[in-house]
Amino acid sequence: MCKADYKERINEIISRHNNDSKKIISIIQEVQKEYNYLPEEALVYIADTLDISHSKIYGIATFYENFSLEKKGKNIIRICDGTACHVRDSIPILKEIHKELNLSDKKITTDDLLFTVETVSCLGACGLAPVITINDVVYPKVTPEAVVELLQNIKKEAIE
Repeated sequence: MCKADYKERINEIISRHNNDSKKIISIIQEVQKEYNYLPEEALVYIADTLDISHSKIYGIATFYENFSLEKKGKNIIRICDGTACHVRDSIPILKEIHKELNLSDKKITTDDLLFTVETVSCLGACGLAPVITINDVVYPKVTPEAVVELLQNIKKEAIE
């Protein structure tokens, strides 16, 4: 992340929120949308610009589960392991995703930053179990074979 670029971009985001520190959550949501995570230097810059303590902005960024301080891939895959999905074999799907992308429970983002895989408790589509989302698009009644095909198509599109 180029320092001049990120400061300019963050200044635009802060300006859209009228430099109002009370809108800090909306501001960091936009920053995360821009970079797919919250870079430390961006949080420090926001805190300094809005005259907020570094510990306060870090506390906000770590309190909410949707914020990430780690780089995420371009494609966010969420696999449900709630009760309905679990009993309909979501674990073999997760294992196939890990195998296809060379990931694990500890390593959730591919080296090329194309994919991040997150396990979630519920995606709110229990009747369609097992379910995954890729970039918030719901894929119902997924099988290990179907998920491999989806991933290969996304990889193919990324190359083109």
